Amino acid sequence: MNRIVASALKTLRLVPRAALILMVLAAPVLAVPTMRADAGSTIEAPALRKSGVGFVLLVSLRRG
Repeated sequence: MNRIVASALKTLRLVPRAALILMVLAAPVLAVPTMRADAGSTIEAPALRKSGVGFVLLVSLRRG
């Protein structure tokens, strides 16, 4: 009887950890349908500023 109770208690101690791990793993999967439902929630990268460094490098390498 003590073994059964000890086994049950050990299992019950693992349940919160398993639930936490499952929630962490399932959160991104469950968030995808909500992101697809709203067309206005597109995340875009900021526009790159053109500094002209590439052209300067090209000219300086051709001269050297």
